[in-house]
Amino acid sequence: MPKTPSDIGLIGLAVMGQNLALNIADHGFQISVYNRTTEKTDRFVAENPGTPGGVVGTKTLEEFVGSLSRPRKMVILVQAGKATDAVIDGLVPLLDQGDIVIDGGNALWTDTIRREKALAAQGLRFIGSGVSGGEEGARFGPSLMPGGEFAAWQELKPIWEAIAAKVDAKTGRPIMGAKPGQPVSGGVPCTTYIGANGAGHYVKMVHNGIEYGDMQMICEAYALMQGLLGLKPAEMGAIFSEWNTGILDSFLIEITADILKQKDPAGKKPFVDIVLDTAGQKGTGKWTSTNALDMGVPAPTVAEAVFARCISALKDERVAASKILKGPAKKYRGSKKALITAIHDALYCSKICSYAQGFQLMRTAQAEYGWKLNFGEIAQIFRGGCIIRAAFLQKITEAYARNPNLANLLLDPYFNKTVKKAQENWRKVVSLAAECGVPAPTFFSALAYYDSYRSARLPANLLQAQRDYFGAHTYERTDKPRGKFFHLDWPEPTRPQLEV
Repeated sequence: MPKTPSDIGLIGLAVMGQNLALNIADHGFQISVYNRTTEKTDRFVAENPGTPGGVVGTKTLEEFVGSLSRPRKMVILVQAGKATDAVIDGLVPLLDQGDIVIDGGNALWTDTIRREKALAAQGLRFIGSGVSGGEEGARFGPSLMPGGEFAAWQELKPIWEAIAAKVDAKTGRPIMGAKPGQPVSGGVPCTTYIGANGAGHYVKMVHNGIEYGDMQMICEAYALMQGLLGLKPAEMGAIFSEWNTGILDSFLIEITADILKQKDPAGKKPFVDIVLDTAGQKGTGKWTSTNALDMGVPAPTVAEAVFARCISALKDERVAASKILKGPAKKYRGSKKALITAIHDALYCSKICSYAQGFQLMRTAQAEYGWKLNFGEIAQIFRGGCIIRAAFLQKITEAYARNPNLANLLLDPYFNKTVKKAQENWRKVVSLAAECGVPAPTFFSALAYYDSYRSARLPANLLQAQRDYFGAHTYERTDKPRGKFFHLDWPEPTRPQLEV
């Protein structure tokens, strides 16, 4: 047992758990750690002596719980689902009323709601906190999205604010310490209370869905430069580096530039050319898309990003199909510089639409689950630490500062003006992609979303008439008040007689 009780505990010493524990200890908090494999705990403690707060290894759950100050605060970072439930089940008999269990994994928000209700019935408190930023973020400053009882958040807040990434209040740009792990003085911490029950994990899920869209859109920009202009990876790397100095400034653009410039350590080819074109996924993008369908919220760009990963996995089928299915022979003959600018604009416009869909999804969810989400604050905490961190998020923060009840980001003056100015290039790129046979599903879907959202009248009138014809599903009339439904007594359709 430690001489003094630890401020917080952490269960699960995989890479994320180790890095988050060290981040906490670096900021002066004593942390107790436990892992099912005792050897891993012993090795971790031995390899990390002398942290400002101190790391305390424990061999059993009983020892772990006994080492913590009250009310106890325990972070669980194990595999989402059954593994998390198993850890909670092991902890509960050892805890006292008012103790706080924090799930920092990628949990499904409905599981978080279920767990909070179950623990509350036993006098315990539960926080579901999204943790974004990958291994590096966990170690040096993640974006943290806690949801649950507000009083429990107040207990956790000093630690979460200390370890979160920090950004400049005015520019929204990340602030770095003099050395990795060194506390940052000043700045806005990239964490805030999201809302009750599963709100934190829900927002983290939407963050991941947006991340899917960002990554796929960047890949499509790369594919267009390669397919239409024949650019080499190093050339594209230089272009992405230049883009990272402007409105597309972001973590994902930055690492894309680095990847495209990287040589294969095992040979002389560009590294990106030796990576097999099949992408994996852990399911959060699918959760986002499924939830959007369940709630009737259009989020086609996120869904297309998920489907793009799915079709990438059909590698053998695609190779076989490429020998049978032929596309257009048209080649781009125009200005290289003009097309690079157009691809830049298409990427930015598509990005705006993707984020508009994500925030619209959260807006609908808050009504569904009784949350009160602050979208300006959510955009703020995405500005540093997380995978989608970008200068662009400052514009979203400002949009919600101008209008907290903004229905859609596209209606904000800045985004409206930006898309209006850039949409000619966006349409040019989408047209060229179709004409030349370069797949760009998120660019296509984002443009279709924009054109649909700006249309006062869509062809759904014909669709609803079809539904009334074959299923008596009724329809509303343009010359009657909304909410009144009618049905036409349709004749039996005439069918041509077939000769026997």
